[in-house]
Amino acid sequence: MPEKIQEFVCCYESIFMSLCFFPPHSLAGVMKLGRILITSLAAWCLGYLFAVLLRQKTITPMANLQDIGRKPVLRVPVPKRQKCDHWSPCSPGSYAYRILSGGGKGKLAKICFEDELLISEEKGNVGRGINIAIVNYKTGKVTSTQFFDMWEGDHSGEMTAFIKNAPEESLLLMVTHDDGSTRLKNDAKKSVEDLGSKEIRNIKFRSSWAFIAAKGFKLPDDIQKEKINHSDQKKNRYRGWPAEIQIEGCIPRNLI
Repeated sequence: MPEKIQEFVCCYESIFMSLCFFPPHSLAGVMKLGRILITSLAAWCLGYLFAVLLRQKTITPMANLQDIGRKPVLRVPVPKRQKCDHWSPCSPGSYAYRILSGGGKGKLAKICFEDELLISEEKGNVGRGINIAIVNYKTGKVTSTQFFDMWEGDHSGEMTAFIKNAPEESLLLMVTHDDGSTRLKNDAKKSVEDLGSKEIRNIKFRSSWAFIAAKGFKLPDDIQKEKINHSDQKKNRYRGWPAEIQIEGCIPRNLI
């Protein structure tokens, strides 16, 4: 900055020196012309000085004026993820659940409760047949999980005992993967039917089935409790495997 001021001083020195070129006896004759020249030279010097001093403070903000006429870019906020991937949130006074079955051979069943995967491929505890998770209603914590193969071996009795041994005030969440019907016997069907199932006796080979029930208390009538989709070679989307089904909802925590 000092060198710019020096240029300004030199500029005025040049003005002063220009006056010295005129001898004293001729000053009166050229006074008018001198005033014009001096004024012009002074204006040029001042303009040059202001341009140098204000360049850094003026040019940069002026460049930003180009953005004034531009339309603002509206960005849609990313939707907040809800528990168990619900579309809408459950109230703080309720439990969120989601049960999925079907969707092809490679897509395994899944049970989610309060945003925790109780049974899933990620957990490594899902198997062919009927998968069951038992949850303590008061705490919302899983107490036991098990799958019962209904294609190979005799596990229908084990499933019946597992359901009967579930503690009172428990939630039971059930889902099929692959075949859940071939070796499912009447005693097991009745134990599920006693919990409120209306589709357990309709289950067929590779039917996709999801069910949630309460033991020792009653679930609200307006929540999704059960869904079934049968295997049909004419309608199946995945070569002998029915399309995925799911049930989801919110269970109030004050039912007991």
